[in-house]
Amino acid sequence: MIKSELVQKIADSNPHLYYKDVEKIVNTILDQIVGTLAQNKRVELRGFGAFSVKHRPARVARNPRTGTKVPVDEKFIPFFKTGKDLHRRLNKNYTGKK
Repeated sequence: MIKSELVQKIADSNPHLYYKDVEKIVNTILDQIVGTLAQNKRVELRGFGAFSVKHRPARVARNPRTGTKVPVDEKFIPFFKTGKDLHRRLNKNYTGKK
């Protein structure tokens, strides 16, 4: 599902809201999540999951084709961990035990 499909689905299930208003709401939520992650903070949506940022330090890698060493800059990677409820819904037979 892409963002426009999400907006359309929410607008269809809430006929009292205008499409433009739903679009603005979805964009505001996503902007807040991105803004919080940009501040290196965590965003948790209970029952759904948590967004966080992982830091990957600078390192020296190897080009697999030529074998030469290549410097790789540090980077920050967005990370998502599913919540228990979402995990259970996706894995109906999941009991939480190994």
